[in-house]
Amino acid sequence: MSLTTDEITRADASVAHNYHPLPVVISRGEGAWVTDVEGRRLLDMLSGYSALNFGHGDKDLLGVAHAQLDRLTLTSRAFHHDGLATFCSELAELAGMEMVLPMNTGAEAVETAVKTARKWGYRVKGVPDGRAKIVVMGGNFHGRTLTIVSFSDDPDATADYGPFTPGFVRVPFGDIDAARAAVDDDTVAVLVEPVQGEGGVILPPPGYLRGIRELCTERNVLMIADEIQSGLGRTGRTFACDHEDVVPDVYVLGKALGGGIVPVSAVVSRADVLGVFRPGEHGSTFGGNPLACAVGTAVVRRLREGSAQRRAAELGEVLAGLLSALPGDAVAEVRSIGLWAGIDLRERTGRDVCEGLLRRGVLCKDAHGHTLRIAPPLVVEEDDLRWGMARLAEELAAGPGAA
Repeated sequence: MSLTTDEITRADASVAHNYHPLPVVISRGEGAWVTDVEGRRLLDMLSGYSALNFGHGDKDLLGVAHAQLDRLTLTSRAFHHDGLATFCSELAELAGMEMVLPMNTGAEAVETAVKTARKWGYRVKGVPDGRAKIVVMGGNFHGRTLTIVSFSDDPDATADYGPFTPGFVRVPFGDIDAARAAVDDDTVAVLVEPVQGEGGVILPPPGYLRGIRELCTERNVLMIADEIQSGLGRTGRTFACDHEDVVPDVYVLGKALGGGIVPVSAVVSRADVLGVFRPGEHGSTFGGNPLACAVGTAVVRRLREGSAQRRAAELGEVLAGLLSALPGDAVAEVRSIGLWAGIDLRERTGRDVCEGLLRRGVLCKDAHGHTLRIAPPLVVEEDDLRWGMARLAEELAAGPGAA
């Protein structure tokens, strides 16, 4: 029995089967490359769903984490610690906002944004108690908590989990007229992913985000941008909303904010929005912990410098050119923005292609059956990016079942 088979067998016996990972067991990582337990080097073209924007084992981020580990890791929010104010003020400044509510996971941050919008609606907008509505988009993915899956249209996310949380109105993504029709006097927010990542890197039509911004301003409704995957450099800008010069009322951030080291998420907004919370009304034992704040601050400072965004934009042009050369008999459509792409396959499933790419030394992930997602770390070398895409072209040309 191989080391890979042994590890997978042991995992199958003790780990709940809520994921269907590729048959690979990773033991080390550096930059855009990982090494499995058999010693094979593999190019990571998923980067932890954008959590590893800065690659595996970034020495500067690890140095910050190690230094903080030696000093202080957790206080809870019962006490102040000496990294919280720095992290929150610098993240707020990066986003052009005033306040930060730090959490841990992306789903926690979305839940926090939902609670923020409802509380703001009751206390500031004056919506009658119990009637707040939030407009959401078809094809969305914001996490897996019960409230979040309550407004999903993915059967895998909703089957056997009802009854669901009310108060959400779902409209088609990209349809500004439908969004406009859904907003009424009880609407407190419109929640949108600027790019739908789990949906297959679905891009909005030009002007859509500006239309949502204008609608929210006109109707006194909060625009909440879930930039957990799309934000922090992935699309070639700090935030995907920047591509249309749109500033939402609320950013929801996560994944890359923790540098691939520790879970860090945050809701970032103005003081008149996040100021609705009073002590005891919302919180998290680990939210804003010293280790998270140390790593998060280092990530914010790197993003403030701007080289990660520039690199994603420049290599994104290379990626777009490579995508356009993929064989048309195998690929129905490609969509890309920065170092992020969705590839719709004509006949083969995304899983089948991912398994073929694994044999060729490349890791990526499928989405919704016939879609392949590409999201390498922003630190990937151009030659490595070209090598990985060449392996994809080979796999597509070889067809299903190729060894």
